[in-house]
Amino acid sequence: MARAGTANFHQMVLEVETAPGSGTYAKLCGMTSRGINRQHNMQTSEVPDCDDESLPAAVERAVQSSEVTISGSGVWASQSHETMLDWWYDGQTKQIRVQHVNAAVGDTEYETGNAYLVSISNQAERGTKVTAEIAIEFDGIPTRTAKAA
Repeated sequence: MARAGTANFHQMVLEVETAPGSGTYAKLCGMTSRGINRQHNMQTSEVPDCDDESLPAAVERAVQSSEVTISGSGVWASQSHETMLDWWYDGQTKQIRVQHVNAAVGDTEYETGNAYLVSISNQAERGTKVTAEIAIEFDGIPTRTAKAA
């Protein structure tokens, strides 16, 4: 019996391009939880039986659109403070990428594209560090890049 290959937290990396067009990326510091959601938005149609209209119609589905979103939470790190606030207040996209460090050669290592920082929520409680929750949405479908040998 073979066990499944797995990845640890630090092997799914979220990075933001440091300067537009530079190709240089930096991790968002402080995130202790992050997730990526790939979703198809579906359209349904009821298709009747032409021979016997008394039968229930079949529901057929088709992909109407697709979207990729990222969520994250953790401590509010001073290293990413200005990057995050500038990104949100500018209301513009930034080039980001998600790296799957454990990807096999030929499999998707990076998902890269322009994305909006849709929301930042900070919380502070006496005796604890300031925390943050973020939501990021790709503007279109990210480009998948395979891991090279």
